[in-house]
Amino acid sequence: MTGLGSRGELTGRVALVTGAASGIGRAIAVELAAAGARVVVADLDPAKARATADELPGAWAETVDVSSVAECTELVEGIVRRTGQLDILVNDAGLQHVSPLHEFPPERFEYLLRVMLLGPAMLMRAALPTMYAAGWGRIINMGSINSVTAQPNKSAYVAAKHGLLGLTRSVALEAGPHGVTVNCVCPAFVRTPLVEGQLADLARLEGVSVDAVRTKLMIDPTVIGRLIEPEEVAGVVRFLCSDAAAAITGTAQMIDGGYTAR
Repeated sequence: MTGLGSRGELTGRVALVTGAASGIGRAIAVELAAAGARVVVADLDPAKARATADELPGAWAETVDVSSVAECTELVEGIVRRTGQLDILVNDAGLQHVSPLHEFPPERFEYLLRVMLLGPAMLMRAALPTMYAAGWGRIINMGSINSVTAQPNKSAYVAAKHGLLGLTRSVALEAGPHGVTVNCVCPAFVRTPLVEGQLADLARLEGVSVDAVRTKLMIDPTVIGRLIEPEEVAGVVRFLCSDAAAAITGTAQMIDGGYTAR
């Protein structure tokens, strides 16, 4: 049995990573490729997806809107037609909208749920038969500390991430007898464009400076005193994709610098 220590432990595996053009998704794509996997870099931004894929051996880019059930299904079916397999699925695509619920645009609320809850469900639905037939599979859903905690002015994001953890656990119970593990990785604030992009809105709602928001809401609640790096999240995802993690399924893997320990 191979484990995280082997640089080629995922050789021969095909991995689909959504939201892989930047941030956590890009770091995961890089890490899985380093472990030997052939990575499909899927993103809504075709140029950035191609740029990332061009850096990785054997990788290719796909443009997808994961809010579309049809596009999710077509993406998976296309990968299976091209390679004959799909071993790893990482559902990382996500976005944020900061607003109190009474001012939250309904169409925006629905879109966040479609991207971060419906999309992962439909991608799993499409991928599971191939994984079941192979008797092996790894599914990683990118949750958040907001999968287990809540924050004001992020109702759609919190609802989606809570739902994603429940979805993860339910599918893990279905998939386990088929050799497929399903886990939810739940980081605190990671140094990404998504986090940086919400600072101004949070500062406005809190009535404080951007620096104060970063310190008060994102750094002070941790015990490590800093934001988490995308590569740290990617390392955990890689481990969960390895044979060494075969007994880990249905979990919320916290990467939060002690945020939820208090």
